[in-house]
Amino acid sequence: MIFMKKKYYMFRMNIGLLNIFSLVLIALLCFVYYLIYGNQSLEILHDNIKLVLLLYGPYLLLHEILHSIAYVLNGANFKKITYGIHLEKGILCCLCKQNISKINILISLLCPFFFIGVVTLILGIVLNVPVLVILSLFNISGCMGDFMMFYYLFRLKDYEFSEYDDPIAFGLYTDKDFSKIKMVGIDYVEKKEKLERNDLRKIVISKESIIFFILYYIFIILLYLL
Repeated sequence: MIFMKKKYYMFRMNIGLLNIFSLVLIALLCFVYYLIYGNQSLEILHDNIKLVLLLYGPYLLLHEILHSIAYVLNGANFKKITYGIHLEKGILCCLCKQNISKINILISLLCPFFFIGVVTLILGIVLNVPVLVILSLFNISGCMGDFMMFYYLFRLKDYEFSEYDDPIAFGLYTDKDFSKIKMVGIDYVEKKEKLERNDLRKIVISKESIIFFILYYIFIILLYLL
């Protein structure tokens, strides 16, 4: 029997394709929104849009914080977790820069979807809080990358998962040959002996993201003043 040495099989998210999938999902969620509120949908959105826009940024950050909580609760070292905002690449991220188990990454991927997607959507409907419903639907639409990763990682066996200095990539550490795996929206890149995990700054925000958030909240302030 021939035993292969364990290596990292590197994969990178195809952000452009995943964004297209997200747009399709948004269209479906708009239909769900219409089913919930019927002919009053546009009126409700108009009445709540300022508050939705104000809270949308913190809601996105909460999404990443929930990823990290799930990582830590399932055995990851919080010191190995970093957060990033790279809006020029179309992503916010929480990176776990250490090898973790399959069950850890699977739970982490679904944690934001469940708690601030499904649970908050149900609460918003039951308590009649339209802002919570809209934010929950937005969050679900932003989970497309998480969904795609979960679908493929759930099917694979005998590996450890790790992220590194590239915010749109990850590695699977295994002695199996994962180089032939085909994933829609996730591209195989190469295999390596080790990962580059040198950048351990806790929070990384690109200059483009800072400019965007400044302009975004100036716009919101103007909406409230007008």
